[in-house]
Amino acid sequence: MSVSPVRDYPVHFSVDYPERDLNRLTTAFRLIVAIPILIVIGTLTSAGWNDGSNGDGVWDALVVGGSVFFFPTLLLLVFRQKYPRWWFDFHLQFSRFGSRVMTYLALMRDEYPSTDEEQAVHLHLPYPDVPRDLNRWLPLVKWFLAIPHYIVLALLSAAAVVGVLIAWFAILVTGRYPRGIFTFVEGVMRWSTRVTAYAFSLVTDEYPPFRLRA
Repeated sequence: MSVSPVRDYPVHFSVDYPERDLNRLTTAFRLIVAIPILIVIGTLTSAGWNDGSNGDGVWDALVVGGSVFFFPTLLLLVFRQKYPRWWFDFHLQFSRFGSRVMTYLALMRDEYPSTDEEQAVHLHLPYPDVPRDLNRWLPLVKWFLAIPHYIVLALLSAAAVVGVLIAWFAILVTGRYPRGIFTFVEGVMRWSTRVTAYAFSLVTDEYPPFRLRA
């Protein structure tokens, strides 16, 4: 019996695995080293910034940033059936920047996050042909339809935090990020990115798959 291939989801996210030893010093003090870029991303979203003692600052910034993009996009789609290209491009670049910052905080790369260069973090969102690809009224309920994903992601994110802590010790001792943990954390980020693209960025009507892999 033949097995049907997994259908490719239109939102793509990946991080290049570092094929060299990571910097132990910047890994040890990652939250301190990341303070300037956390201030930048917090300023961009007007989300404010906490004392830098944990990762909540960037998370709060990304959540608030998502809502800033969500409501105007919702109104444009429902009342005008338009997704202006300039608005999409701005949102895409902000999402890529946020992904680089989150990857840096997760210790997966030690290049300092660029505000404009792709570096080793790859995120693709499809630009929708609104009349053909998007239902006019579905954006009103997508956030609700995605509730099962929120529940699963809450559990996966907790596991990912534990994985990053284990990776922190591993990097300090060996200089390497355990490949299995890297793949898992990358998968959680990929899953979260797909849900965000569906429920809040509103770039696709295709329901996100329940899977970590690409």
